[in-house]
Amino acid sequence: MATFTLTTLSPSFSSHFFAPVRFNRSPNLFYKNLHFPKLQSLKCSSSSSEPETSTIDWTYKLISGIAGIGFIETSYLAYLKFTGSDVFCPVGGDTCSSILNSDYAVVFGVPLPLIGMAAYSFVAALSLQLTTKKNLPFGVNRSNAQLVLLGSTTSMATASAYFLYILTTAFPESSCSYCLLSVLLSFSLFFLTLKDIGLQEKYKQLGLQLVIASLVILTLNTSYSSAKSTSSSMAKIELPYFATEITTPSSPFALSLARYLHSIGAKMYGAFWCSHCLEQKEMFGREAAKQLDYVECFPDGYRTGTKMIDACLDAKIEGFPTWIINGQVLSGEVELSELAQASGYSESDQPS
Repeated sequence: MATFTLTTLSPSFSSHFFAPVRFNRSPNLFYKNLHFPKLQSLKCSSSSSEPETSTIDWTYKLISGIAGIGFIETSYLAYLKFTGSDVFCPVGGDTCSSILNSDYAVVFGVPLPLIGMAAYSFVAALSLQLTTKKNLPFGVNRSNAQLVLLGSTTSMATASAYFLYILTTAFPESSCSYCLLSVLLSFSLFFLTLKDIGLQEKYKQLGLQLVIASLVILTLNTSYSSAKSTSSSMAKIELPYFATEITTPSSPFALSLARYLHSIGAKMYGAFWCSHCLEQKEMFGREAAKQLDYVECFPDGYRTGTKMIDACLDAKIEGFPTWIINGQVLSGEVELSELAQASGYSESDQPS
């Protein structure tokens, strides 16, 4: 049996001596009596994951910010659309109002600014949700949410490209700052969304993008084709103002009623091209019609896109002729007896 002698270092260096240790058994026991310090387990991780995540979060925050700007713009345009207010156009003068009030500003009866508000708000909300790292509503996972975001921005960019084509063809001499801003915002959202998708994934979703773009163009074409078919006769109308001639003589009652209506401030709103307005005046006759407070809503003529004068807009005139007597609104042709009853006319109230 072999005998081994090992000299080991004492736990305290102050002793300065070596103690012999003898082993009379197998050499394997030597290794069993040695105690090695435990090493902490080390993990190998990539340092690039955190910057990549922060870059994606920054991209989605930028997307939500751009969508927020688009929501503010479309909200302003929707307010102008519903209130009938004039659009402040930094470049182009009154052309922004003409475009906003044209047939192209409505899709299947829905004002285009409302559609824009819904699209921008949806993109902003979904982008903010993707930055939270939380589960999306309705059990939608992150990859599907990114796919929905890509589809939304694809449809917006396609619609903007279509409207840009209309702007250059249907309004060649007009300039619309808000239209160009919407194009810039929509394409920015599209390219930012596309940026975070890998090259292989881009090829996979190319077919879906083409389908979405085709559906958007088909929908807009169908909407505008139906609108043109219903308003094709009005699209070419351009009437210069002309004075109407009244041929019938006035009866004493009609002349007396016209003077009374004038004395109480009753007004008749009409348009020079309106046949019913002419027939209403014919009821009064030539002399009595001159006594009426008649308001012409299109004194400079009529053509597509022409707005009524402010007096008619303020009175919220929706058809011709319209009477406003003591705050009461009477639409269409009204018999003289009905006008007398509505105004409280009596023979004793006659002005001299």
